[in-house]
Amino acid sequence: MSEISTHKAGFVSIIGKPNVGKSTLMNAMVGEKLSIITSKAQTTRHRIMGILNGEDFQIVYSDTPGIIEPKYELHKSMMRFVNVSLEDADIILFVTDIYEKYDEDDVLKKLKKIDHIPIYLLINKIDLAKQEEVDEKIQYWKDKLTNVKEIIPVSAKEKFNTDKVFNIIKETIPVHPPYYDKENITDKSERFFASEIIREKIFLNYKKEIPYSAEVVITSFKDEETIIKIGAEIYVERDSQKGIIIGPKGMALKKVATEARLDMELFFGKKVFLETFVKVEPDWRSKEKKLDRFGYNNI
Repeated sequence: MSEISTHKAGFVSIIGKPNVGKSTLMNAMVGEKLSIITSKAQTTRHRIMGILNGEDFQIVYSDTPGIIEPKYELHKSMMRFVNVSLEDADIILFVTDIYEKYDEDDVLKKLKKIDHIPIYLLINKIDLAKQEEVDEKIQYWKDKLTNVKEIIPVSAKEKFNTDKVFNIIKETIPVHPPYYDKENITDKSERFFASEIIREKIFLNYKKEIPYSAEVVITSFKDEETIIKIGAEIYVERDSQKGIIIGPKGMALKKVATEARLDMELFFGKKVFLETFVKVEPDWRSKEKKLDRFGYNNI
């Protein structure tokens, strides 16, 4: 048989509630830091594809926003990313964690209706639990969700059982030519990752509402021979938030920009010059036109 007739390729959607470790899992499976990771919920806002290529396979992982009850137009856009990822999935990885319990909510109702896509339930963060707790949680999910192919305890952080998950995925995805060029590791642009790196630093450096009210737009990206020159605008919803982002004598913004620049240099493998500005856009999370500009409705 020819090589193309035995090549396997498929889409793997990683779904679950906020803060269960979906982004950590995808980064571990792909071997690259593509999704930003913080301890705060709702860090991921987009569908981010991580592409793992082998000689005879291509696995396209989708890290999706944590499933929530929408309160803003932004949340509705985030949930559309989740729904689209389910529509084109060949495999669903439903990620929960060792401490999480579910009511009979929309997530479970949606999963229980899926009968044409194999679902694997991953219980994450088991490195934080005792074996009897893991056993209890496995039984809990066996009773709660009966249409899953397998329940697998994992630790995305420690990469425990990620090899098992990979082997299952490789066996399950269909025979198909690659969907993307084999050199690609993601569907996102360099501009996107520059904005995400800055947004990660905002999540790490500010508290309360600030990270959720902030959005980053890359206004310029000039990749020169020895340096990348990047201009970025940070949008917030109120003047008071702008003051907090900037900080006394601009020190808070300087800290964010420095941390982001250092991470960008590691990510892009080149020196980076980063210039940041802070702007106010009242209630941008509720404005569809602004969400269009920020890339949330481009599905």
